[in-house]
Amino acid sequence: MPLHKFNLNLPNNIALTAKKVLTAEADAIARLADFIDESFINCVEAILQTRGRVVVTGIGKSANIAQKIVATLNSTGTPALFMHAADAIHGDLGMIQPEDFVICISKSGNTPEIKVLVPLLKRKGSRLAALVSSTDSYLAQSADFILNANVEREACPHNLAPTTSTTAALALGDALAVSLLEARGFSSADFATLHPGGSLGKRLYLKVEDIYTQNEAPCVKENATLREVIIEISSKRLGATAVVSNDSEKLVGIITDGDLRRMLNKYEKVEGLTAADIMTPSPLTIEPENYAAEAMARMQAKSITQLIVTKSGKFEGFIHLHDLLKEGLV
Repeated sequence: MPLHKFNLNLPNNIALTAKKVLTAEADAIARLADFIDESFINCVEAILQTRGRVVVTGIGKSANIAQKIVATLNSTGTPALFMHAADAIHGDLGMIQPEDFVICISKSGNTPEIKVLVPLLKRKGSRLAALVSSTDSYLAQSADFILNANVEREACPHNLAPTTSTTAALALGDALAVSLLEARGFSSADFATLHPGGSLGKRLYLKVEDIYTQNEAPCVKENATLREVIIEISSKRLGATAVVSNDSEKLVGIITDGDLRRMLNKYEKVEGLTAADIMTPSPLTIEPENYAAEAMARMQAKSITQLIVTKSGKFEGFIHLHDLLKEGLV
């Protein structure tokens, strides 16, 4: 574009345009709440009773939205697959089985490909939901269920580029997926089984017991000498040691590098000091069966870098912030 075509007040106009788009799309999504009607509810109930899969189809930008909705459905317990509407009428229709449930996305509901596809779907016996902006369209009138994603206009200043309409369709697809999720009683444990990779999955299944056993377990008795304490902390390289009672493995305290520095400020003479004199009593702990994400939350809340792992009050080991960093939880 020639330079003279640019508006001299470009930065301000960019910000204004961006805000207009976001406001327009937010308003459009808010309006969708008024369209959650009996047809939407019946659609959710029909999908819950479907013995097959949910097949989501569309063309153009609607096809892109369909792919995202399929991904969301699959990750939240509803088996789904994507079928491009144009490819469907050129051979891909064979992927649909009679027991499948089809969701067709189209803003106008009157595109040529849709008009060809709908009768073929009906012939297969599949139940059909129309996710449309125009409820008077061919697609809407032919469907068993209407998911109303009506928008007044696109965010594009020319009211041409699919913007508000695709955002509305995507949001309504999320509403459908979450409604199905809750109706199925889909839990965080179920979610974890479908998301085993990455930090999200690890937050839902990784436990303290999966991590802490890989670390050293520095530990001294209450009557340990200062020399024994320093050697234990230095040799185990965790910057701390647990302190247990003299006659059992019951945890009574913790000594960190910081405790050693405070000791030097507190006592002029350190000869004869024991672990019990230096330790911080009743330290923060965590049980092995707790999730690693909970360990991270406790560390962050107290601005500390390690937690002592205990079982029924007895010392088991340490879990360190570096362990959680390594697992990608932070």
